[in-house]
Amino acid sequence: MLTLYHCISARSFRPLWTLEELGLPYELKMLPFPPRVVSRTYLDINPLGTVPLLVDGGTRMTESAAICQYLCAHAAPTPLEVKALEGEYGAYLNFLHFGEATLTFPQTLVLRYGRFEPEERRQPQVARDYSKWFLARLRTLEPRLGVHEYLCADRFTAADISVGYAMLLAEHLGLANDFPPAVQAYWHRLKLRPSYIRAMAVQHQAALEQGISTVPAPDTLAAS
Repeated sequence: MLTLYHCISARSFRPLWTLEELGLPYELKMLPFPPRVVSRTYLDINPLGTVPLLVDGGTRMTESAAICQYLCAHAAPTPLEVKALEGEYGAYLNFLHFGEATLTFPQTLVLRYGRFEPEERRQPQVARDYSKWFLARLRTLEPRLGVHEYLCADRFTAADISVGYAMLLAEHLGLANDFPPAVQAYWHRLKLRPSYIRAMAVQHQAALEQGISTVPAPDTLAAS
């Protein structure tokens, strides 16, 4: 049984969404944020104290985009994965990691210096600069999404889940109104996918059942 450790709407939402899309059986363990502070026993399982953590037998994984790739390989063959022999394999890998390395990273700085740090340590200019940085990088998606429904291979893939989480984070930060038109339409399509809707419902229900707050703290979203 696959086990996913998760905080509400944190980066661990990527593998949760992937699990729902693939229809794989799994156990979802909800954690309060920050787990390394309020769930000290979690450090015995994951010394980083971050989410996600995927446990599959002796395998332990903590990088959200890598977990999505792993789950697709685990469930192969699946249209959620683009294979090496397909023409857009390179684009698939690039967008899979673009969602985290290019789109999510600047938003963590917006969170830290706009909301997470104590008042006296906040840096509004840093938060504004990295909001603009994020939106500038987001515009690189506009030409492709203007002519394609999804990012690569003319179908929904794990790359869309990776980038989609960055859209979710941006929505929490109040940046979604600044998405260019094709990106706006893309994000709307992603939120209508049954797997996205199920993942949202599953995390909410699991949090209720496990006694965890269903409201994400702003800094929860910055956890990896």
